[in-house]
Amino acid sequence: MALWFAALLGLVQGLTEFIPVSSTAHLRVVPALLGQPDPGAAYTAVIQLGTLAAVLAYFAKDLANLPAAMFREPGSFEGRLPWLLAVGTLPIVIVGLLLKKHIEGDLRSLYVIASALIAVGLVMAFVDQYVGSRPEHRPLAGITYTDALLVGLAQTMALVPGVSRSGATMCMILMLGFSRADSARFSFLLSIPAIAGAGIFEAKDAFRMLGSSAIPSLAVGITVAAVTGYASIAWLIKWLGSNSLVGFAVYRIACGVALLGSLAAGFLRRV
Repeated sequence: MALWFAALLGLVQGLTEFIPVSSTAHLRVVPALLGQPDPGAAYTAVIQLGTLAAVLAYFAKDLANLPAAMFREPGSFEGRLPWLLAVGTLPIVIVGLLLKKHIEGDLRSLYVIASALIAVGLVMAFVDQYVGSRPEHRPLAGITYTDALLVGLAQTMALVPGVSRSGATMCMILMLGFSRADSARFSFLLSIPAIAGAGIFEAKDAFRMLGSSAIPSLAVGITVAAVTGYASIAWLIKWLGSNSLVGFAVYRIACGVALLGSLAAGFLRRV
């Protein structure tokens, strides 16, 4: 893999992992538009380690306090957070292992991606306008293990390219009564174990697929994804403090329609 292409994929990954537009969809479509081969689910999972580094760096102060809080204040939000994240991560681990062949195969179809972009865009617009706009919200400190499990079930939908991990989880958190900013915060924290697990699990396949060029291309992709991912987290949390998700929903629908049009016109290969 050429290093310029690896850097481009890292840029796309970093900019779209946390914004609810589906990084996997963009990593599948951008190469197709450029006439480049699909980098594959394994490469996509491994460069997500860059965005993992970004979220760890952004929430470093919060995460550093968790071990002490688990023992000193086990009933507080910080004390319960590791267990909440564990409960929320369990569904995607189970479903991801069961559907691994489909995730790496037929679910990467551009038709599937286009359909998911449009469908989730419509759901996102509805949820944000009719649920997220409520004047009062539950405090994030009051999140329960049942809430975490429901958010985790929503996260499994992101195994389908085009859905978006952040989009699915934020929609569920909004439906549970939390604010947009808090939905983004918990969504990003929940992404930590899922991204780490997928990246480590797929690393061997990525090296086998890329051969001797794996280390430099993966290093470039991960580094670029880390820098741009950190910037996108900071921007989105600030944005959602006073703005809605509707703009992202419109973007998703427009991209999905354009992708279907391109496939129908023969501009993109029908895979």
